[in-house]
Amino acid sequence: MATKKNKKGADEGAGSILATVSAPSTGTAPQTLQSKDKQKERLLEKMTASQALAAEMPQNPTKGSEYGEAARKPAAGATAAPTSALVGASTTSENQASDKVGKGVPPQGESPVSDPLDRVRTDSTGQILTTNQGVPIADNQHSLKIGLRGPTALEDFILREKITHFDHERIPERVVHARGSAAHGYFESYGDFSNITRASLLTKAGKQTPVFVRFSTVAGERGSTDTARDVRGFAVKFYTDEGNWDLVGNNMPVFFIQDAMKFPDLIHAVKPEPNNGIPQAASAHDTFWDFASLSPESTHMMLWAMSDRAIPRSYRMMQGFGVHTYRMVNAEGQSVFVKFHWTPIAGTRSLVWEEAVKISGADPDFHRRDLWEAIEAGAFPEWELALQVFTEEEADSFGFDVLDSTKLIPEELVPLKPVGKMVLNRNPDNFFAETEQVAFCVAHVVPGIDFSNDPLLHGRIHSYLDTQITRLGGVNFHEIPINSPVAPVHNNQRDGHHRQAIHRGRVAYEPNSLAGGSPAQAGYGAGFTSFPEHIAEDKVRGKAALFADHYSQARLFWQSQTTFEKQHIVKAFRFELTRVQTLAVRQRVVSLLMNVADELAQGVADGIGIPLPQAAPVLATHTLPTYAPSPSLSITHFPGDGSIKTRRVALLVANGVEASAVRGLYTALLAEGAVPRLVGPLLGQVMPVDGDPLNVEVSVEAMPAVLYDAVIVPSGEAAIEGWKGDPDVMDFLRDQYRHGKPMMMLGGASALLQQAGIPSSLPDGGADDALIMAGADGADAAFEQFKTALAGYRQAKRDVNAPKV
Repeated sequence: MATKKNKKGADEGAGSILATVSAPSTGTAPQTLQSKDKQKERLLEKMTASQALAAEMPQNPTKGSEYGEAARKPAAGATAAPTSALVGASTTSENQASDKVGKGVPPQGESPVSDPLDRVRTDSTGQILTTNQGVPIADNQHSLKIGLRGPTALEDFILREKITHFDHERIPERVVHARGSAAHGYFESYGDFSNITRASLLTKAGKQTPVFVRFSTVAGERGSTDTARDVRGFAVKFYTDEGNWDLVGNNMPVFFIQDAMKFPDLIHAVKPEPNNGIPQAASAHDTFWDFASLSPESTHMMLWAMSDRAIPRSYRMMQGFGVHTYRMVNAEGQSVFVKFHWTPIAGTRSLVWEEAVKISGADPDFHRRDLWEAIEAGAFPEWELALQVFTEEEADSFGFDVLDSTKLIPEELVPLKPVGKMVLNRNPDNFFAETEQVAFCVAHVVPGIDFSNDPLLHGRIHSYLDTQITRLGGVNFHEIPINSPVAPVHNNQRDGHHRQAIHRGRVAYEPNSLAGGSPAQAGYGAGFTSFPEHIAEDKVRGKAALFADHYSQARLFWQSQTTFEKQHIVKAFRFELTRVQTLAVRQRVVSLLMNVADELAQGVADGIGIPLPQAAPVLATHTLPTYAPSPSLSITHFPGDGSIKTRRVALLVANGVEASAVRGLYTALLAEGAVPRLVGPLLGQVMPVDGDPLNVEVSVEAMPAVLYDAVIVPSGEAAIEGWKGDPDVMDFLRDQYRHGKPMMMLGGASALLQQAGIPSSLPDGGADDALIMAGADGADAAFEQFKTALAGYRQAKRDVNAPKV
């Protein structure tokens, strides 16, 4: 066979290009593979360009910067530009297109898994039912059988796939924070705060960063109730342009313990007792209070957990805190300490305990439903983010240790600095795919955000990551769409369970020359750099001396509460300790409270029928700080924007009601953004004395009083007479009164108060401005007064020495 004439040496080494093992030790790259086949031409281009790129880096030029003083400021990784895009390809055949692999134009320098979630949203409207492999299913009603009455065939792969998938639809729930709800939104910076941090989300006024926020309880399982007395999680995932930052906090600024070593003990104690699995989602049992009473550092947090903060009215109406002290670092490497505070624009509101218990029975999804309904209605929840910013030198002068998570920093000592607002404006499309699979991790920080030496924080840095690996099936949980960043992901991590990215090329290490050094480290000032804190200490297990002050800030919290808040705290301790069976545990708890306030300890002791025990030892040996009351520690300090948006208002209707008044009030409430509901004895129509029939929206049975923020009883003589004999309506009105809800009684409806045993004035004889009574002529003025009361949410004065009703 005649050979084709060719320029001498043009194809030398061509065989090595066509093979995958070895190559000539010297010589120039071949110029031809003696073929005009496009794929071979691509192969030649790829291989020769790869050889040339590797030759551009005869050594690792940044290696020397890894040692000595130079290592304090890491150098940017060395790179070389390839002469062909094929260098980064895994295969020259990547240009082959199909419906599965794509258009044959692979991304270069991109990470599509970071694209918006639209890339994975699916919709089956008008589509044919298929298997998970896309095979159309002709019959989804019957398994494959041998004859109509015969045995089911093992070969029925459709049945097996369906049942197998169903059997594995659940993943392990979170050990803590198992029950939660979430929403999408954005964070908008108020200004340029680059003087304190280089975190990109805070370096430009008006800059918006996508967020996904999950609220949760701590102790309960995934199927438990929303309104249990508990700490609430407040976790925010910021999808910044420099990676994901997870600010994983709570609705209380302090915690029970000071060191992560004790976290398993705390959770084991508060979870259902292992011998009988009781109680669910509750701390009112022996093991929790046994642990707490032997851990005096928990005293401060005990008061928060027994306060109204532990039973919020809504996720939308609670504060959030980062709990720990964090660092912020600016572009010059200068550091400050910060504490993070979220404050709801709607104000901070709570339930009362009896109300929370009844809601658990009437609607255990109360908080989840509230968040969903508000967003669906366009009443987007908002919070303002503020920082407490202070230096290490200032921290040293505080009289308490800012690394102690059982301590807060009073706002009088370090004022809040508002830096931005957060708006939640989109509900998840799929609860499991988003809310359940979202993975928050304290270790997820971005350049400009760093850690302090808080020992509880350091344990959380490990714990969250470790938990997600178990719960979500492996180390690639970051590739689940809800967890993937909007910033590009480029690294040499490969393989593992459920890998989604398909990487081009053969290089998965660094340093390298075969990919031109890519991906290369960003270097000092461009990538995340840990703050170079100077530490010269011995290895030791223990706590700093200031950690021993267990009561000063608990006393501060108590002194900062209003009268009714103090009463609620005493009642909460009474309730919890009454359910404790071990007398020694009850006594130990009261002995701790004696170091907080005499009236607190005495009130609790009287409630559980014990004499005051000897006060627990005070372990601090240093001079203890004293504090003036701090108003911001009271839930009443944040009244909100004064609106009545999203407030649920029940309008009681029955045959004989005056429809014109009902319709006018209904329209007026809607115009103010409230959520009015026509509540009747049963569903159906009621016949008013005027106008067309009214359609009842919900019955008293289905949505009792605790599910509303207020009630209006319109005028109508016949309706009022009927309500007098209805025990459900009487209970409805009594609960509204007991729980301090605004009540508006029009026309002769005020006669129902006497029937229900409800006093028309406050216990001290004063006027009750949340109990509004008016005739037909005064309806407009009464409605304005009602709005004011509803914006204030609850008549606390009824709670002080309230009469039995």
